[in-house]
Amino acid sequence: MGAHGEGAHGLEGFQVAATPGPAWTHPPVPGGEFGGPPMGRETSDPDLDPRELAVARAVLWGQDPWELLWQDEEGDTLLHVLCAGGLRVPARAAAEALRDLGGLEMREHLGKTPLLVAAAAGAPGIVRDLLVLGADPDAADHRGRTALHLAAAYGHPEILQAMMSSRVPVNMEARNFEGQTPLHCAVLAHNASLPGGTTPSGGPVGGSPTPTLQDRLRCVELLLQMGADSSSQDTKSSLTALHLAVRGSNLALAHLLLRQPGAAPRLVNMKAHGNTPLHMAAALPGTPSQEPLVRLLLAWGADPSARNLEHDLPQGLLPPGPPGDQLRLLLRSRRGSRRSPPTTE
Repeated sequence: MGAHGEGAHGLEGFQVAATPGPAWTHPPVPGGEFGGPPMGRETSDPDLDPRELAVARAVLWGQDPWELLWQDEEGDTLLHVLCAGGLRVPARAAAEALRDLGGLEMREHLGKTPLLVAAAAGAPGIVRDLLVLGADPDAADHRGRTALHLAAAYGHPEILQAMMSSRVPVNMEARNFEGQTPLHCAVLAHNASLPGGTTPSGGPVGGSPTPTLQDRLRCVELLLQMGADSSSQDTKSSLTALHLAVRGSNLALAHLLLRQPGAAPRLVNMKAHGNTPLHMAAALPGTPSQEPLVRLLLAWGADPSARNLEHDLPQGLLPPGPPGDQLRLLLRSRRGSRRSPPTTE
């Protein structure tokens, strides 16, 4: 089977008794092999059909626990496969059966728990069910990516909404092995989706639709609503989300980040290896968004007198030629006369 988050993941390879089939949609005959469905864990979720859930519970709760815990050659349990396929009803029943057996935290060969598989696959109902049942919201795969990182990178705002609705506390500042928070990942994914951007590392998983630019923007908005710190710096380059947005010529995200209440005074002059966002805007290779970005940063209080580690002023990083010359004059005129930033009201 293919790797989760990297391609389609089928259901083949599992024992027939543990493979979704007609039993998922047709109830067993009363008094038959499985008897009546187990009681005591009914759900009021309107998106879960109680009758189908009762059938799934009857099938799965009648399994030997070791069959549910069995892992294939890639480390997948049945629950991993159900999560990858977005099969919520049987995934819910399997998760209930595995909850007390440690099955919610079992990992496949890439280090993904069922929650991480569901997040990468864009299965919000399963994500919410797993969190409510006690799955670790901060579990990370072999690349240090949590469910938040995966949702941000793959452009799944519905996953972030499911995590919010579960009301389970989650670490918004968790770092992947690149030293990035989920907000960093969301900004990079949005940058990559702009015209001329590089292909995002988080593309569609399995049969899920390709995320839109609006999906990726919504991920940034939701992470900020959930409490992500826009001033967090990655641990490799000290870049903030604003540095990344400016470096990606992303005017829309720069606007969004600076308009967060109280964010601009902290963000606008933060340095990444000596460079402020204004240095990065000045160093852009004459892109159409360069002048609007420079003006935006100045309007929010960027300091044109700040020097980087090479002792360069932002104006010294502007490209040669008429567009750069105009911005050079603008920056020179603003040195020593920083304006009060706009209000966010």
